[in-house]
Amino acid sequence: MIGGLATLLSCQLAGEAIARLLGLPVPGPVLGMALLFAALLLRGRAAPEGLARTADALLGVLGLLFVPAGVGVVLHLPLIARDWAPLALAVLAGTLLAVGLTGRLAAWLLARRGG
Repeated sequence: MIGGLATLLSCQLAGEAIARLLGLPVPGPVLGMALLFAALLLRGRAAPEGLARTADALLGVLGLLFVPAGVGVVLHLPLIARDWAPLALAVLAGTLLAVGLTGRLAAWLLARRGG
């Protein structure tokens, strides 16, 4: 489990370093996740057991990771109350765009696979 956690944190650190060195407008953890995904694809087989166990353990406590976001929302309630219309529009448009693009991608992948 320590090895899996070290792998995850190393990928996050590498992503953060790349984002800062290149001045990219992408969060370091997102780049780190892309690096980990690429490494797993290149590996060509299932994730190492330690990494899989660590990921399962983190997914088990995923709900706790939403606590800081909830605190932030409560902290900024006056701002949210003032600008509720553009925020609601952004959430709605973003959700519809994400669902639509996901459906298109799934259809394309299924067609490509021959399904």
